[in-house]
Amino acid sequence: MMGLIYADITLANAVDVGLAQTGRAPKDSVRKIDVKALVDSGAYILTIDESIKTQLGLTVQETREIELADGSRSECEIVGPVDLYFKNRATTCRALVLPGATEVLLGAIPLEDLDVLIDPKSQQLIVNPARPYLAGTKVKKVQRRKDSELCIFAGTIHPYITTHRFSSKSTCYPYKKPCAN
Repeated sequence: MMGLIYADITLANAVDVGLAQTGRAPKDSVRKIDVKALVDSGAYILTIDESIKTQLGLTVQETREIELADGSRSECEIVGPVDLYFKNRATTCRALVLPGATEVLLGAIPLEDLDVLIDPKSQQLIVNPARPYLAGTKVKKVQRRKDSELCIFAGTIHPYITTHRFSSKSTCYPYKKPCAN
């Protein structure tokens, strides 16, 4: 039987980290917190409470309507950026702020970006044993077929495409070079 899996992670204000790395702020001014997070592959993103948002000094980036596991709907803030550290892995993400005192949920997107696995035998979150020293990421490649077309694979869109016609199949669309300002 599979139980609940928790992981010890560190959360930090990514803006503070950037300022400290560039020498514009002292390293000891970085706001960070160690937490025990519930590993929840059914959740999409990192979920924190108002207290952690305040301790890290995170800014609101947007408000979203969410549906909770019980089917109820609520409007919640998305804050960030947050640096998330687990063992020898790190990622930067945004976090959903749930009202009240809730436990930290580590969702599928940061789990994927950290390149970690849930080990059901030991009931632990582990670094991917296939890549123990360096996280791996899968990236889809966009190939140019002609100067005037781009090929789109599995919905991955080249950043300069100026059309709203998206497809989940391999499709080519006219390509317009970006303006040089």
